[in-house]
Amino acid sequence: MLRQALLAISKSRRAERLVTSSPLTADVVRRYVADDIGAVVDRLTRNGLLVSVDHLGEEVADRAQAQRAVGEYLSLLDRLPAGADVSVKLTALGLRLSEQLALDHAAVICQAAESKAITVTLDAEEHDTIPGLHAVHATLRKEHADVGVVVQAYLPEALERCQKLGGARVRLCKGAYTAPGAYTSTADIDLSFVRCLKALMEGTGYPMVATHDPRLVRIASTLAVLAGRDVAGFEYQMLYGVRPGEQTRLAGLGAKVRVYVPYGADWYAYLMRRLAERPRNLAFFLRSLVSRG
Repeated sequence: MLRQALLAISKSRRAERLVTSSPLTADVVRRYVADDIGAVVDRLTRNGLLVSVDHLGEEVADRAQAQRAVGEYLSLLDRLPAGADVSVKLTALGLRLSEQLALDHAAVICQAAESKAITVTLDAEEHDTIPGLHAVHATLRKEHADVGVVVQAYLPEALERCQKLGGARVRLCKGAYTAPGAYTSTADIDLSFVRCLKALMEGTGYPMVATHDPRLVRIASTLAVLAGRDVAGFEYQMLYGVRPGEQTRLAGLGAKVRVYVPYGADWYAYLMRRLAERPRNLAFFLRSLVSRG
């Protein structure tokens, strides 16, 4: 119930105004959102971690806003090292205005990223955008084979999606939205995650295992061994600010670990979804609002 409440709050303009206008949120925002993206990326890469950087922002009202989002990503590419990844939300590129517009904008970013040896991953969003997401991804892969896509395990069709994405880079996550008919219990979502993970490990693509759950991390490593994958054949992905010690530990064991690093002023919806995924962080967040220490 708390997860559902937090997801609802993530869409509340009134709550957004209240939270973003408070000067007391700065500490918690800095924990999960990079304030200096260049410095954060440099620190993570020096510690042996890979990065996937997301310029925060979803939903644009017009083509001019979508074009500005493209410009932000092109500028971001100039600040990232080879081997980095950028996570792109298609609604920021105009998906709700036109699927073709989002495709054209994503293609520009993919082309620029390839020239710098940087990959692009298309991020999943609200359930009604998923068909457009996969349609754009399928078209982009014809010219940009390395473009990745996110599959959310809380959606019942997740396993079928994974089975159809042969040869693709696929980020598998539990999901941070709501949808009609979606799995809502932790047990059901975890079972779906494992089914999808098994399909990806046994498939021909490149699995990107996006979870902080210690049990799922262990299952992923076991499935990789059973499928004959070495450490170069898949990677773990974890959020900036969440279990940094585990990120370093896995990297120290030789695993590929990529940290999802968001930055930008439009952090409210992202932060609320992170709290929904890990409600225990709500106590930390509330303390930051009531304590100036």
